[in-house]
Amino acid sequence: MSALDDHGAHIASALGRAIVSYTVTHGELTLHAEASDIVQVITFLRDDRRMQMTTLIDICGVDFPDRAPKRFDVVYHLLSMRKNMRVRVKVQADDETPVPSITGVHPCADWYEREAFDMYGILFSGHPDLRRLLTDYGFEGFPLRKEFPLTGHVEVRYDPEQQRVVYEPVKLTQAYRNFDFLSPWEGMTLPGDEKAKS
Repeated sequence: MSALDDHGAHIASALGRAIVSYTVTHGELTLHAEASDIVQVITFLRDDRRMQMTTLIDICGVDFPDRAPKRFDVVYHLLSMRKNMRVRVKVQADDETPVPSITGVHPCADWYEREAFDMYGILFSGHPDLRRLLTDYGFEGFPLRKEFPLTGHVEVRYDPEQQRVVYEPVKLTQAYRNFDFLSPWEGMTLPGDEKAKS
């Protein structure tokens, strides 16, 4: 049993049902936890003398739209500088049930949770100020969800006549082009082409 497997077993036995499972892949320990118990898990990882995960590196979201009803993963990356070790904690969430905020354990989680809310629409209960962070006021939708259109819904430009920023619906000014794949480079022999033929 590796040291990371040993740490995973230690955490799972200490937290019981809060840990669904753990895996060690590519030299990294990943804990799969219940969303309702995330504050308990993060607090344990910070306070346990064996783990000492005192630094929250990041919180991010991942969208799996085909995985209903819990389409999102909320991923927490933690670091123990004393033990020179990292741990990843994953919880599953939907777009209606809030995940408990960990700002009481790690105050730096404030903006990370706001970013996950802004980009994915993931809700965090108990957050002191859950509002958009990166998008503009009145922005519609969540840009990192898989169904969000690549062009967005509105475009922003400065209008010199009105002397202000103007929001307009997105217009694709160029019609769809049908590429015939003809290239001015065809017929040329480039170094390395002989390898492709053999």
